[in-house]
Order: sequence, then structure tokens, then C-alpha cells
Amino acid sequence: MRRADRLFLLIHALRGRRHAITAQQLAQTLEVSLRTIYRDVADLQRSGVPIEGEAGVGYLLRKGADIPPLMFSPDELEALVVGSRFVRAFGGERLGRGATAALLKIEAVLPAELRARSERTRIFAPQLDNRIESSGLIDALHDAVRQRSVLRVWYLDGQQRASEREIEPLCLTFWGGTWTLGAWCRLRDDFRNFRPDRIVSHAATGEVFEELEQRDLDAYLIAVGAQGLDNG
Repeated sequence: MRRADRLFLLIHALRGRRHAITAQQLAQTLEVSLRTIYRDVADLQRSGVPIEGEAGVGYLLRKGADIPPLMFSPDELEALVVGSRFVRAFGGERLGRGATAALLKIEAVLPAELRARSERTRIFAPQLDNRIESSGLIDALHDAVRQRSVLRVWYLDGQQRASEREIEPLCLTFWGGTWTLGAWCRLRDDFRNFRPDRIVSHAATGEVFEELEQRDLDAYLIAVGAQGLDNG
């Protein structure tokens, strides 16, 4: 995380609070060391940010320094909270961190009544170590999609037949329990959907592909329509 982003999140974590938040809590939220929190707070105080408190006690943003609260309806807020929980549970590690940071920014500027409402939301998405999202595979495939990186994958189809493919990954789709990776398959010379849980191994080839008109994301979406989860 860039230092500028970290300082921004630190200020937002302090905004709108009636009670001090400890350096330990801040460190856990921002995933940094206690020493980093102490240093960042001191730097912000020297730059004029009205932070009160001290190490071992906790920190508050001086009363009157708040920004106006975001105007969310209770239903809108609950949707954001529930959505962030699902992203943290099913979106992979990188998007999970982003969802946590985004929700922190939102809750930091909410009035007390709405913040309490967000804490009472009873729709949960537990993060479990035995799910594919915790393996790092979804993050790796997501990176390949973003970077247009050609992948070499060893894949098992629905009949457990193994094949080696070179693919151009175009998108990831979550079906409420199952992921699919939409891609152009160079072996089949066509679009295919691959289930990450059937990818035995994968490796980047070092090649970056160009999204050509007949085999880009738009063409893929038209081609697959409402096909099944796995046609690899």
C-alpha cells in the first residue's frame, strides 16, 4: 500500500468516532506494524491534522474536524456492508483488502445511527481457509485477466480427462459457489469456460495477448450466452 493511501485511510479511520481507537486496532485494520502507526500519526500531527491522543491510550480526531456524513439510506448502507462481506469472502485476497478499506472509509464518516445499523446487519459471508478463494488461485487468475497474460494451464474436464492448453483469459464469473474463467482457448480455437477448481496447475508464458475484435470480451459474452459452467 502506498504511504499516501495509508495516511488517507488512517484519517478516515479516525473520523466520526466518539471514542478513541487504539494504535493496535489501527495497525490490524491497515495491516501494518504498530511502529508504522505511531510514525504516521506523528507525521499527520506535525502537518496540522488535529489528531488527539497518544500511544497506549488511543487516538481521536478533534471534535469539529469531521467532514459531512455520506447520505445513505439504511437499505443502501446494508447493501454496501453485505456486498463488502461477500467480496472479502469470495473475491480473493486483493479485492478483499480493497473491500475492507472501502467500507472503512464509508463507516468512518457515517452518523452514529447509521454506523450502528451497519454493525447490526445479520447477513454474513464467512471467510474459510478451505475454499478456493483462500488458495491464491482467484487472485492469480484475476491478475492474468487484468494484465492480458497468456496462461498455460493443465486442466481436467468433467470426465477427468487431462489436457494442456494455452489460453487468453478474459473474465472471471462467480456463480454462487462456483467460479468460471472465460477465455479464448488456443487449442480449441474458440471461447471456453474453465472452472478454476479443475485447473491442476498454471503458469504465465510471458506473452501478452491483444484483444482482437472477434475474440475479445464482447465477443466472448455474445458467444457464451447462457451456456453452462464448464465447456472446456
